[in-house]
Amino acid sequence: MKKILILLLVISNVPAMMFAGGAKDEPAATDGKAGGVLVFARSGDAVGLDPARETDGESFMVADNIYNCLVEFAPGSTAIIPGLAETWDVSADGLEYVFHLREGVKFHDGTDFNADAVVFSHMRQLDESNPYYEYGPWKYWGYMDMSGIVEDIVAVDEFTVKYTLQKPEAPFIANLAMNFAVIVSPAAVEKYKEDFTNNPVGTGPFKFVSWTKDANIVVERFDDYWGDNAYLDRVIFKVVPDATARVLALKKGEVDLVDYPSPEDIPGLRTTEGIKIIEQAGLNVGYLALNTEKPPFDNKLVRQAVNYAMNKQDIIDGVYGGLGQVAKNPLPPGMWSYNDDIKDYPYDPEKAKALLAEAGYADGFSTTLWAMPVSRPYNPNGKKVAEIMQAQLAAVGIDAAITSYDWGTYLDKTDMGEHDMALLGWTGDNGDPDNFLWVLLSANAAVKPAGNIAFWKDAEFTALIKEAKETADVAKRTDLYMKAQVIFKEEAPWVTIAHSVVVAPMKDSVQGYVLYPTSKRVFTSVWLEK
Repeated sequence: MKKILILLLVISNVPAMMFAGGAKDEPAATDGKAGGVLVFARSGDAVGLDPARETDGESFMVADNIYNCLVEFAPGSTAIIPGLAETWDVSADGLEYVFHLREGVKFHDGTDFNADAVVFSHMRQLDESNPYYEYGPWKYWGYMDMSGIVEDIVAVDEFTVKYTLQKPEAPFIANLAMNFAVIVSPAAVEKYKEDFTNNPVGTGPFKFVSWTKDANIVVERFDDYWGDNAYLDRVIFKVVPDATARVLALKKGEVDLVDYPSPEDIPGLRTTEGIKIIEQAGLNVGYLALNTEKPPFDNKLVRQAVNYAMNKQDIIDGVYGGLGQVAKNPLPPGMWSYNDDIKDYPYDPEKAKALLAEAGYADGFSTTLWAMPVSRPYNPNGKKVAEIMQAQLAAVGIDAAITSYDWGTYLDKTDMGEHDMALLGWTGDNGDPDNFLWVLLSANAAVKPAGNIAFWKDAEFTALIKEAKETADVAKRTDLYMKAQVIFKEEAPWVTIAHSVVVAPMKDSVQGYVLYPTSKRVFTSVWLEK
């Protein structure tokens, strides 16, 4: 085996994966930054706090602070750095990964972290005979095809774990930095069973305190954390559903930091004394999925007609303000292997009508358009986007009734394919195109509960991205992904809407907060200026 001992340096168009670095610095205890409570205003509540069971960002952003993975993303990037594993070895054939774990790490319940905890955390998702498998569904494990990748996981000794793969998997290390791969306390899962999702226990910098549904989740600093101790005493994740209300709460000093503000409120915030804004291009895409299992969206001509019916620039101007750009591909423009040669469907209502007539729908049809109830980085206002789309579809004879549910129900129902058309989106989790194309569009991800909520099962597309994920040659992977995007555009299972700029308004007193391209919300290094 080859020992991996160097830190990965990431540049914008090179995949982040496969390397490790040195240990973290010792915590600084007397630098005057410690103390205080930060109130973080967000648009919706978590669905659950066992991230192996969830797929939504509201759940993940809390979990980011409670748990650790074997490897993690460096702050503000998709570079892989050591987490609960200090180093790892990879066999020459890419089928064995051996992780050498940190010693002396404690879970929040006082139990010891070791190799058995790693095996427990991932075998409950892999092994259908595992006594805790029934507490799934383990959605993300399925979306990532991990059961088709991992053959076995064993504890070699107390602080060594070996993963045996069924086939090479280029993004495997990066996958292990994602939320579904967190390491949980076996004792806590055994104690709480299915209710572990409401009583999370990890090894992270903050430990869970309380959860008042649809109101607040509170975490506090874990003083026995293995890495740099957090400065903050507590973080309160406060649900404020209305975007403008979140901004007003910030202006009044009721909250310290705001997630997903309304774009029209940004200009005013930029000139408000005592408030600052940080921003970066998002690694995201917002889209309208067309359920290909349901007529008439099983007809490619209808799907193409819907694309021609959409004036996406009007949607950007009306909802995203200056914080979005029209999307033509399922990958964001900053992602390596993005195919910029692809031409988008232009806004052409007459072409849409002609395609509908050719498909047998000269008089149009009636359908439903599902709108997200929460603000997301890829779609700041699902209802408003749906209303604009509704009017554009009506102009070509498609009568679309807008439907919505609470966030958890919305995700569950779209996962099961109950919708006709549904707004959703994605923020990349690991800096690899596989995390978009396989998770959201492969035939494998169309198995319910699905990540591919278009339920599009194109054999050629899936074969291309399968080949890409099983080779380490970046040039070859790029060529395969670019070809796959051509098929996606022709078959039109989505209307790609927008890529957004992510902004985070906060009080001037908030220091050390970093935006991650993967949309993580990590508070370990955040402190409040006295």
